[in-house]
Amino acid sequence: MRLLAMREHSRRELRNKLGRRFGEEVIEPVLAELEAQGLQSDRRFAEQYVHSRRSKGFGPLRISAELSERGIDEELIAAWLDQDDGQWRQLMLEVARRKFGASPPQDRREQARRGRFLSSRGFPGHLINDYLFS
Repeated sequence: MRLLAMREHSRRELRNKLGRRFGEEVIEPVLAELEAQGLQSDRRFAEQYVHSRRSKGFGPLRISAELSERGIDEELIAAWLDQDDGQWRQLMLEVARRKFGASPPQDRREQARRGRFLSSRGFPGHLINDYLFS
């Protein structure tokens, strides 16, 4: 219960943390009960995680990979990240403006630097190319 009081956890995260101290025969019934009582929800975890990572300037590809690592189902990930490109484009432009200012890249080297940064933040290549070459 203490784990859930601090923040939401995915089912896999809880299983891993509890697995350090308890056996599988104890963990599964506890996880099932927590889910039945609404105390643990992968859907709620995904919603909060996407909101948190998005507010920190991360793109859909990185958020998707991080949710997969935490054991969230691909359909659930797609449901939370399936927004139109315009919203992700706007976020990417804000992130780029904070990092690089409002001026466009001056040369190929600067374009590559900005592209690598935005790619590492998890933005799709077509959005990065639109930003760099427009």
